[in-house]
Amino acid sequence: SEAMMLLRRGARRWASTLRERGEAAGVKYFQFSFVDMFGVQRSKMVPLSRVDEVAASGAGFAGFACHLRMAPTDGDLLAMPDERTVTVLPWNKEVAWVSCDLRWRGEELDHGPRNVLRRELARLREVYGLTLKTGVECEFFIVDESGEAVADRFDAAEKPCYEAHGLMRRYEVVSELVEAMEALGWGPYQADHEDANGQFEINWDYDDALVTADRVAFFKYAARSVCEKRGLRATFMPKPFATLTGSGCHCHVSLHDAATGANACRGPLAHGLSETATAFLAGVLDQAPALAAVANPTINSYKRLFAPTTSSGATWSPDAVCWGGNNRTLLVRVPDAPRLELRLADMAANPYLFPAAIAAAGMHGIAAALRPPEPADCNMYDASCPAAAEVRRTAPKLPRTLRHALAAFDDSPVFKEAWGASTVAAYLDLKTAHCDAFDAYLSPWERAQYLAPDEPTRAHTIPAAGEAEPRAGVEQMMSRVGRARGPAELLGGALVSCSSGGRT
Repeated sequence: SEAMMLLRRGARRWASTLRERGEAAGVKYFQFSFVDMFGVQRSKMVPLSRVDEVAASGAGFAGFACHLRMAPTDGDLLAMPDERTVTVLPWNKEVAWVSCDLRWRGEELDHGPRNVLRRELARLREVYGLTLKTGVECEFFIVDESGEAVADRFDAAEKPCYEAHGLMRRYEVVSELVEAMEALGWGPYQADHEDANGQFEINWDYDDALVTADRVAFFKYAARSVCEKRGLRATFMPKPFATLTGSGCHCHVSLHDAATGANACRGPLAHGLSETATAFLAGVLDQAPALAAVANPTINSYKRLFAPTTSSGATWSPDAVCWGGNNRTLLVRVPDAPRLELRLADMAANPYLFPAAIAAAGMHGIAAALRPPEPADCNMYDASCPAAAEVRRTAPKLPRTLRHALAAFDDSPVFKEAWGASTVAAYLDLKTAHCDAFDAYLSPWERAQYLAPDEPTRAHTIPAAGEAEPRAGVEQMMSRVGRARGPAELLGGALVSCSSGGRT
């Protein structure tokens, strides 16, 4: 077709650019990479000498071998490189990484995650004259090689957030990542020890949503690689330890005029927001139960959202659909206009599907001229606060499990209309199979509960709400469940798989 001819011509032009850039940088290989629907990064290594022909035709993959809705009979899935994303690996300068768009049978793969985000951003621009900029706070744990414990045995403070010694004992890892970001032009501006033992965060400048998504995908790859060469592991699993704060993926969002670049969020409404930003916010809140299926996409995700109070004193995750000002107990906070911070997601969220879901929900709010509920400027973690109790009574409920979230996602016409029914069906099929696999697994907890007629010991029971979970019991068993499911699920798909100003 004419479109494919143009694509081929464009690919050949980029191929020349890739080869020339590779020669200038002294690289030997290109790593053609993409992220599947579970957030797992897939790639093929292409020698510099052959990058021209592979870029022109696409690197071929068997889509069935990835978390995509494809059959073994479907032929080649082609990864077409976006030369704007070429990044020489800071830890191995012989290799250049490049993000790819997925094509199949001459068309874009409809449920390819990067394709989904590109379509939503194009719709936002074409229909509303807006662009979406995002900054993501990437939280991660550094664990030992077994994955069973925090790697730093001295990192044991009750309130470790911002702890100087804990940060500096991981200076080599953190500084290597920061220096790599500086060299790549990301604009890193702070790094800290986060709220859990062994947990860290590095912040970099916000950018267009697609640029940020590519960088989040690369950051996960970089953090894992930099840790591995030191005999450590980086994990983006939402809740790897029962008594510690989980890893959030707090996303800072702002809308901008597509023609001028001017921020479109500032205005006269509550907390300094514009009409457009307020409607966008209302759409996100309206769709929050369905959005959770994408923002919190694993079984483990809901152990972060509905966790009892952690050893540090707070989970730093929302438990109700509410919003307000500079208040970190809410699902959406407005730290300072003109931006929003969405605190729902965890680090297992797909770096492309999550912003695509935000865009779809926000555009729904603008199209329907929705208005959010009154701001909830109270401490949602305070069980004795009447205002917080009233918010919980009246606000939409967040799903308690991944299955509940998938049901909400399936029931939402917003995402079917925005993403397309086939893309939503692909996500639901893959994630439902994921839930089925977990349900079929015979866990150590079940054996401890039901094998013997005696009353189970406390170490094998689930604590009451608000009660800390003993590390020696449920946590160890669930870590074994994770290992049985395989390392990609244990560490959130996360072992493969930002302007923020946020604290956690």
